[in-house]
Amino acid sequence: MSRNGDVEQENAPTAESSTRTRRRGDPFLIACKGFSLVTSLAAILCIVANALSAVLSFKHGSDFFDGIFRCYAVLIACFVVLAETEWSFIMRFSKVLEYWAGRGMLQILYVFTLLVAVMTRAFPDYFGERRDLVLFQSIASYLLLACGLIYVVSGALCIGFLKRARQKQQISREQAAKDLEELERRKEELEQLLLAERV
Repeated sequence: MSRNGDVEQENAPTAESSTRTRRRGDPFLIACKGFSLVTSLAAILCIVANALSAVLSFKHGSDFFDGIFRCYAVLIACFVVLAETEWSFIMRFSKVLEYWAGRGMLQILYVFTLLVAVMTRAFPDYFGERRDLVLFQSIASYLLLACGLIYVVSGALCIGFLKRARQKQQISREQAAKDLEELERRKEELEQLLLAERV
């Protein structure tokens, strides 16, 4: 009986340590998720700003091209948000978005789409009428541009490769912890059956 007690005492710290390991995450992966969240929020701000501008453009009727450019900007920003979720369908659809440099280029493409539209005077001059909307659009666009530049630089430094490697390592750790818990549960069941046969 003391032997079974020793076995149970040995298993108890193992179970606690495996749950502790699962609870604390990799700080690097947490930072990457935080950056992805900031990028998604910047893209959502761009969606809101451009959707408002598109609605106002189509309301006036004379700003038809402005509304079309804004709709394109909304579509690109939606794609940025989907890319940040790392949804497997999107990643299969566009393999280049698995790499951080590719994501950064997509975000920079969004900002340059807006800049080209401004340069060609497709957008009307809002500075007199809607300064708050222009300021909101500028903040959202520059925030997304900054995220895109960080993605490109991080991609050049192979940070995305490091992230994927750590994600695989974390998944294998979690799977090993689940397998260990299952083996411990099965061991306890077998010990109970063994004790029941002895009695």
